[in-house]
Amino acid sequence: MYVWRRQHLIDTGQLPGTTSAGQSELAVARKRIAELEAESAIHRRAAELLGEVTSPKGGSKPSV
Repeated sequence: MYVWRRQHLIDTGQLPGTTSAGQSELAVARKRIAELEAESAIHRRAAELLGEVTSPKGGSKPSV
């Protein structure tokens, strides 16, 4: 069976499976997740670098 024919049968409810609309939503969600994971990694690395630069040697002084 042709892929387009099978997808048409799924979209019309004649076969079980993920509809074209569902596949499109999944693709958008996966792309957004990848973007957020990349952004999170950038923020994590920036926090590591800033922590190395701003931390005084020997720790901080106790507050009075």
